[in-house]
Amino acid sequence: MRILFDDLLEQLHVEMIKMGALCEDAITCAVKALLDGDSEMAEKAFAAERAIDEKEREIEAFCMKLLLRQQPVAGDLRVISSALKMLSDMERIGDQAADIAEITKDISNEHMFGKLHIKEMAVAAVKMVTDSVNSFVKSDTNAAKCVIIEDDKVDALFLRVRSELISLIAESPENGEYCIDIMMIAKYLERIGDHATNIAEWVEYSVTGLHGSER
Repeated sequence: MRILFDDLLEQLHVEMIKMGALCEDAITCAVKALLDGDSEMAEKAFAAERAIDEKEREIEAFCMKLLLRQQPVAGDLRVISSALKMLSDMERIGDQAADIAEITKDISNEHMFGKLHIKEMAVAAVKMVTDSVNSFVKSDTNAAKCVIIEDDKVDALFLRVRSELISLIAESPENGEYCIDIMMIAKYLERIGDHATNIAEWVEYSVTGLHGSER
């Protein structure tokens, strides 16, 4: 029975990796749509977001089956409950990537100011998502802690983008609408970093029984 349960937990890990990969695709496509003015990439981000929603439902059903049909011990319950909490954050990551893609429809590609740091934010956010999911699969609390620390980098990049945009508005008020759009995108990326941090904190809970907010 224990061997069967371990196999099912391994299947859960595989499905979480798949959902994490969809989150990475959604963010990457959305930012590529912004930087390259590529509407096809925006559509791919929307498709990834829909796939994330579907994967969330599949994993939720799988977790319920584990809880109802198996006999999980305390440690197993922490892993399953943590996975369910992570799903919520991963679903929000997909939503925010889609929000970024939606904004790109109204942004002219001729404006490049500030986008460099948007790209850096996106790279950092994708890495946080990847590393947080991998830390769950490996039960690696050290990797989870690194993700939490990495959020400071994303926050610092957000402040840098905000400062650049404030300066741009002061110099060229006619670019105000563009600056607001870029600011919203930066905020979505900052929130994605927050969600990855949440995932990492649930990883710590799944291993130690203590959530980040309890330390």
